Amino acid sequence: MAPLTPLQPWIAQKIGLPPEGLTRVALEAYQLHRLQATLDLCRAKSPFYRQHLASFPDTVKSLADWQALPFTTAVAVQERPLSLLCVSQSDIQRVVTLDTSGTSGTPKRLYFTAADQELTRDFFHVGMSTFTAPGDKVLILLPGDRPGSVGDLLDQAVARLGATGIRHGLVTDVAQTLAVLRAEQPAVVVGMPVQVLALVRSAAARPFPRLKSVLLTTDHVPAAIVQAVEAAWNCTVYNHYGMTEMGLGGGVECAAREGYHLREADLYVEIVDPQTGAPQPDGAYGEIVFTTLTRQGMPLIRYRTGDVSRFLPGACACGAVLRRLEKVRFRWHGRFPHTATGFLTMADLDDALFPLEGVLDFSAAVSPAELRVTVQTEEREGMETAVRQALASLPVVRAAEMAVTVRVQSHGLGVRGKRQMTHLPMP
Repeated sequence: MAPLTPLQPWIAQKIGLPPEGLTRVALEAYQLHRLQATLDLCRAKSPFYRQHLASFPDTVKSLADWQALPFTTAVAVQERPLSLLCVSQSDIQRVVTLDTSGTSGTPKRLYFTAADQELTRDFFHVGMSTFTAPGDKVLILLPGDRPGSVGDLLDQAVARLGATGIRHGLVTDVAQTLAVLRAEQPAVVVGMPVQVLALVRSAAARPFPRLKSVLLTTDHVPAAIVQAVEAAWNCTVYNHYGMTEMGLGGGVECAAREGYHLREADLYVEIVDPQTGAPQPDGAYGEIVFTTLTRQGMPLIRYRTGDVSRFLPGACACGAVLRRLEKVRFRWHGRFPHTATGFLTMADLDDALFPLEGVLDFSAAVSPAELRVTVQTEEREGMETAVRQALASLPVVRAAEMAVTVRVQSHGLGVRGKRQMTHLPMP
């Protein structure tokens, strides 16, 4: 049996139980209590929710009752962020602006109090203890220059473990980052999947640094990237799931690496049918929806993430009673539907292209008749042919008889946010 996730005793203590005393019954009773408290807070303090919930009951008597409440969508966060606040703007310590890819282009703005940020810091502290020990150095390849940024919070969190954070920021120069790796010799690296892959597959990476663990976060984590990093660095790769709307942290793998254990004392997570909104049973895929249970500044009720995953049935090998969320498969609105053959997702392309040795990153644009892919690599010879063959193996591409255009570029780090497939204009 794998070691128990450190999230379980932490959550037990957060809800008033001894570390070894957590049960599903106790946790769900706590969640129902916090859902009601969040509902009361939002009705009392948030102009948006006062209006949004006006025709719905004031109380919820069961978790099933909660499913009758309306969803909150990204549109509310884009168009009416201040009306979602439950505190004075003077109580807000951190504002995060997220660019969006929707037709309006209106950014999202998320607001956090000092207490809200402490919730994130606390989760990072406990989650990192899964694979970080006192005395370890942790290289943080995430933005950390501003107070309250993800890298700043993570640095403070690992300090609570007795570890030392090294704030590097995003990778902009592979050779420079590799030099830092060799000079600092960290035990743990935290970064974005494609940026860590660029370090691994760079010719300058040899000889490889010696690491204990890598945490990949902020974007979809293809199995091929995990395998490449583990093989090159002889380390164990863990995955983290979260988004800014969640307060950055959502869930993290335990030593068993059989799905994300969620921070269930701070978030109530549901899986719903993306089209009907109906709840999905364990094992069935659907859209991830969450409600904040302990946030003060900008609570969110039944927020639709657009991410598609499922709750894994059965118990984790670590023995935890916490639910397990499978790695996100794709974004519902990021898929490209094709009438005759289903749909194509960025995850499909990830799974086809990242197993190719030498692929560092790629971008893709698609229409019903055409797929355009631009690949970043250090090894140009034979790459175009290999990419075409890999794309031709995808059922949607093959069945739709799509014209495939492939460009091969010299090494580049590509995008720094979530990678997504764009739609080509119709002729």
